[in-house]
Amino acid sequence: MARRNLNDLLYFVTVAREGSFTRAAALLGVTQSALSQSISGLEARLQIRLLTRTTRSVSPTDAGERLLNAIGHRFDEIETELDALTELRDKPAGTVRLTCGDFFLHSVLLPKLAPLLRDYPDIKLEFDVNLGFRDIVADRFDAGVRLGNTIDKDMIAIPIGPPMRLAVVASPAYFEANPIPKAPQDLTAHQCINQRMQTSGGLYVWDFERRGRKVNVRVDGQLIFNTTQPQVDAALAGLGITLLPEDEVMPHIESGRLVRVLEDWCAPFGGYHLYYPSRRQPSPAFRLVVEALKL
Repeated sequence: MARRNLNDLLYFVTVAREGSFTRAAALLGVTQSALSQSISGLEARLQIRLLTRTTRSVSPTDAGERLLNAIGHRFDEIETELDALTELRDKPAGTVRLTCGDFFLHSVLLPKLAPLLRDYPDIKLEFDVNLGFRDIVADRFDAGVRLGNTIDKDMIAIPIGPPMRLAVVASPAYFEANPIPKAPQDLTAHQCINQRMQTSGGLYVWDFERRGRKVNVRVDGQLIFNTTQPQVDAALAGLGITLLPEDEVMPHIESGRLVRVLEDWCAPFGGYHLYYPSRRQPSPAFRLVVEALKL
């Protein structure tokens, strides 16, 4: 049987994942012309079209999707094994790619990982700040950070943060002009600061629990954000009530700039976890990252 050109297959996988010849060429360090010729040659040899090309996008055909699912993870495994060869060196090396939220990156990840970077100068860290649920396998991340109760069962999940609580807060000026809510349902009569979820595109439904009783409330207001810091700023400006992780607003509560309400309705829940595919063979650099983040 004729030997296949593995470069052509790697080029196909990269274009299919990136959905763009431009981005794929930049990642691979080749010209778009050479990349296009390679893919066309592969399709000619296989006598089947693998990619659908338009002026605005590139996507796999049914045959291309089948080939991508069959071989894409193989290239990931090869890359992982090559990274593992750094065990033969004096010090671990390589790039570890993580996707996470901005507040947790600032408050936990960077402080915990900074000593690792000083001790192992050949390790590089790349952070993707994103509140959406990234497919870490398809997007080729080593791991992600997400709340424990939202992680797929086929992932390894390691707690890297304590249990969390949410906090309902507004400024003293807001509550001087509006009654303090006594129950979650009272929030429907207030100006609430909403968050649009990056994954679903819908607005976050505020959920509460007290003594086993769960209540979901769809709030309304004049402001909608897709990240948390503007919500804090808007609450401080007296523009409404917001619901955010306790850690993000506690300094303002302690200083009196924000007032907390409905605290007995905000039950603790599983905190942040580092998650990654169970089939992954971790590189030495990745193992060091995991150990540095463990509680």
